[in-house]
Amino acid sequence: MPGLNAAFVDIGYAKDAFLHYHDLGENIKTLNKFVKVVQNQRNASAKLNQVKFEPEIEKLGKMADVLKKGQQILVQIVKEPISTKGPRLSCEISLAGRYLVLVPFSNTVSVSKKIVSKEERTRLKRLITSIKPENFGVIIRTVAEGREVAELDKDLRGMVATWEEGINTLKTAKERDKVIGELGRSSSMLRDILNESFDNIVVDDAKLYDEIKTYIETIAPDKLKILKHYSGKVKTFEHFNIEKQLKSLFGKTVSIPGGGYLVIEHTEALHVVDVNSGNKSNSETDQEATALNVNLTAAKEVARQLRLRDLGGIIVVDFIDMKSAENRQKVQDVVKEEMKKDRSKYTVLPISKFGLMQITRQRVRPEQNIVTGEVCPTCQGSGKISASILVTDDIDQTIEDLLTRQNQKNITLYVHPFIHAYYTKGLVSKQMKWFLKHMKWVTVMKDTALALTDFKVMDEHGDEIELKSAYSEVNSLQDRDVVVED
Repeated sequence: MPGLNAAFVDIGYAKDAFLHYHDLGENIKTLNKFVKVVQNQRNASAKLNQVKFEPEIEKLGKMADVLKKGQQILVQIVKEPISTKGPRLSCEISLAGRYLVLVPFSNTVSVSKKIVSKEERTRLKRLITSIKPENFGVIIRTVAEGREVAELDKDLRGMVATWEEGINTLKTAKERDKVIGELGRSSSMLRDILNESFDNIVVDDAKLYDEIKTYIETIAPDKLKILKHYSGKVKTFEHFNIEKQLKSLFGKTVSIPGGGYLVIEHTEALHVVDVNSGNKSNSETDQEATALNVNLTAAKEVARQLRLRDLGGIIVVDFIDMKSAENRQKVQDVVKEEMKKDRSKYTVLPISKFGLMQITRQRVRPEQNIVTGEVCPTCQGSGKISASILVTDDIDQTIEDLLTRQNQKNITLYVHPFIHAYYTKGLVSKQMKWFLKHMKWVTVMKDTALALTDFKVMDEHGDEIELKSAYSEVNSLQDRDVVVED
């Protein structure tokens, strides 16, 4: 695409991936030649010490001078597909480790800007320069600060081994094949954020537990004791009270301490955050003081929400209007201070006279979006539902059918906490009456993810039993007399 000075690349995804000229890297010609040699010569070495570098491409050159239609190239996905856009690619290959990032076809050693000590920067740079293989560049990550040579060398050798394994795969690879894959999402998160502040890592999936255990044994064996496999009957998020937190944190409206709240909305082009004072307006002596206090509290929550939801692109925050330039500066300072905790690249612009602050934040993948609104399980969003009191009739008939006609045993019933109380409380509870009648115990569990009139049943193997609602079946034959309309 000459007008964009870019190419669209078929990597096997539904939409072609986008590769801009600026993402080719200055040594793209060397990379292309190396790939061609590896594919044509099965005994070619994955090491780069014998590679002769080709001339670098011009910074302001044209894509058509470097690539041609139908050419096979080695690319790396740097941004996942977002909305209507396909993946974003780069030919500047890099492999991320715990402390270092390995960059093939480069000899540069650079240090993270977040390492501010001049002595430490010099120590790390000298150390890595002495142990890195030839024609491999290295970026030293922030977490490498204070680490010994043995830890860094182990990390470096691990990445070089990954590169060599990938190149051996490339020898027999066909177009669109993945040559080197990123770690699983859980392992890559631990690679980037695992530190001394972790008290527990809880995993409820046996396969994922083994994967994480193997990875932690490699990067931080001393942390193995905090890894735990959860096998309780109650869902993990339910057991640790996370389900309720997600419902309250990922909604359109987010409460902030002191009575204020945020309204977060999304458009194709940007994200908008509106700050409202709520009932806070009566707690201060004047409007300016109220606006400042709410805005300072909101500033901390806005920065947290950006990380929590992984919002990227352009974010516009509409703070409550403040007349004082000094107060606007105070709010801006708080936002900048809180944003320092963010691992993504960002830019914060000053608050305008209209009370608007513009923030840009690096977007690598679609934002984390958890649907907190619940569709009525009875009406499926039509606006008409049968009387909610009838849910207990439906549950009773379902349990009766499962225990008698289908001869099920050791079943588990998941219901809303209110319904759970109805079945389990009392000297002789409804749950006990089922046991006395059928001589089979039904376990009743709370699930806050379920609506009041919704429920599900698991068999003795933990698989969900497909149910046909007793009273919805009646509904299909005749209209109920009692309905609720919006």
